[in-house]
Amino acid sequence: MGTRPAQAIWNAALGELQVQVSKPNYRTWLEKTTGVSYQDEQFVVSAPNVFVAEYLNRNQRSLIEKTLIGITASPNIRIVFQVDGKYKNSSEAYATARKHSPAAPLSSSVFKSNYIFDTFIVGKGNHFAYAAAQEVALSPRQSYNPLFIYGGVGLGKTHLLHAIGQAVTAHHTNVICLSAEQFTNEFVNTVRERNVDEFRRKYRNADMLLVDDIHFISGKEQTEECFFHIFNELHHANRQVVLTSDQPPKSITSLTERLRSRFEWGLLVDIQLPDFETRLAILEAKVKQRGVEATLEILEFLARRSLQNIRELEGSLNRVIAYARLFQTAPTIELATRALENISDKEPESTASITLGLVTKAVADSFQLSVEDLKSRRRDKETALARRVGMYILRQETNFSVAQIGQELGGRDPSSVTNACQNITGDITANPYLRRKILDIQKRINSVPNPKSRRAK
Repeated sequence: MGTRPAQAIWNAALGELQVQVSKPNYRTWLEKTTGVSYQDEQFVVSAPNVFVAEYLNRNQRSLIEKTLIGITASPNIRIVFQVDGKYKNSSEAYATARKHSPAAPLSSSVFKSNYIFDTFIVGKGNHFAYAAAQEVALSPRQSYNPLFIYGGVGLGKTHLLHAIGQAVTAHHTNVICLSAEQFTNEFVNTVRERNVDEFRRKYRNADMLLVDDIHFISGKEQTEECFFHIFNELHHANRQVVLTSDQPPKSITSLTERLRSRFEWGLLVDIQLPDFETRLAILEAKVKQRGVEATLEILEFLARRSLQNIRELEGSLNRVIAYARLFQTAPTIELATRALENISDKEPESTASITLGLVTKAVADSFQLSVEDLKSRRRDKETALARRVGMYILRQETNFSVAQIGQELGGRDPSSVTNACQNITGDITANPYLRRKILDIQKRINSVPNPKSRRAK
């Protein structure tokens, strides 16, 4: 056993895990965990709440133990999850919580700590949404109910949702904040375990319900039915509901009319693309937060590029900073141009059909299969591996849900996709050949010019 403290080991593990899982998964399940102790081959990790501990115990144990074995060189290491230092393992915590509280949450809000109002950059395209979010946080149930925020990917909807949640939680309000995908998965699990009454009781008792990407539930009849009744119960009890989506209610296909009308009961606000001044202000804030040096000339150069969302803006800044560190020099226009030359003509928000086609074709070609083989029911070793790789890359490279990925690759259920991604994540740690193969596929996908750019030329 090494002499390093548990937290130092866990920090190293988190560094590796951050590369091996998707960014949303890392932020939701791993970011707020801590290393507590490491004795007699037992490594104790503390989670912020019961649900996170239970999820990690059920779904990420194998991957985490493999990672810790690689860091500690201890092949017999065992991991134990506890909740705020109160329980020896997550199963005990989960059982105790359910015993003492019939309405114990099956999920719990996990806020991103820097998603607060003070860090949100206000501009022409988002000032109305920002003002409405602040009003709801200051006076829940008295202003707009529901508040429905919509706009494109990466424009700040989730930031405002978490800012509302963190503001009202400071006043001990019972807040539930989650994505519509999490809500759907949780509902499916409760139906399977016949705990629907407990599920509905939990949401009925919330003072505020915050749901990200509500469009995800459209077309899922049972989930829509359940959410309809929960929404009615909360609204009739004068409890605040805030929803986000990538489009207004009237444009969400397959959404039932009764839900659509209820989403429009309160206030609809949209977030538009940031203008040059807002992009520049965002870059200045990011540089200050990270404590790095960048001249105004560099920031203006980045802000003037044709960008579709804030994530791409931050990604460009990160790439320039990384290049500067790599070459041990200060960022310059020449270096920034070099750093971004391979992605300057790419539109990150390419259409779903193009992205799916690129990934499935690239995976099939890499394994010398046809796309039809990839989507078929063939179960030979090579085809099954290629299919799992396809699921993994789609999860890493696109914004599609596990349900959509499963449908694309032959109608597989979401749990199959989740298991496949976890298996591949574990395999690439120990299999350099597979890791290189996946990197080659990702490189091929990201090097294909966007069709819109080709047509423009």
